[in-house]
Amino acid sequence: MESPAEMSHTLNQYDEAANTCRDLFAKKGADYGPAWRILRLPSMTDQIFIKVQRLRSIENAGEQWVEDDLLGEYIGIINYCAMALIQIDLGVVEQPDITTQEALSLYDQMIQKARNLMIRKNHDYGEAWRDMRMSSLTDLMLQKVLRIKQIEDNQGLTQVSEGIDANYLDMINYAFFAMIKWNEKENA
Repeated sequence: MESPAEMSHTLNQYDEAANTCRDLFAKKGADYGPAWRILRLPSMTDQIFIKVQRLRSIENAGEQWVEDDLLGEYIGIINYCAMALIQIDLGVVEQPDITTQEALSLYDQMIQKARNLMIRKNHDYGEAWRDMRMSSLTDLMLQKVLRIKQIEDNQGLTQVSEGIDANYLDMINYAFFAMIKWNEKENA
């Protein structure tokens, strides 16, 4: 179990990463509006899959040919997962049906939901993620996205497993952990 000081430090780091993600979500919302509301859930899942697969490919190859910041992939994973959770709650539409401000409010709710889950799990697991390798976080995200794809192929039905939403929430938190570890490495 982590100490109150450790948890406070984690929450500060989590919130800093969340603010970075929110800022990009808000800016893209200003540019594009909530056009993503027309995306079906498998399309969202595939976007997340592409981002996680890119991280894994670069980790495996040990080199990167497209010179952009990999931190952006984690931000994209978080933001697409939040949008997917909104789609689960609201359903897919043919035309955007909410304002950019409403989308931002819904986004905040999903990130708060993930944060609350992280607090509960972090209590039980004692911040084990801090001792994990970045490649393990990538693998766990890939596993989660593959689980979601299988559940989607099963028309959302599971026999004993968590649903799609639980997997999206876990991916949000794994990506936040990766962002925290990335920032710690950059600032060391």
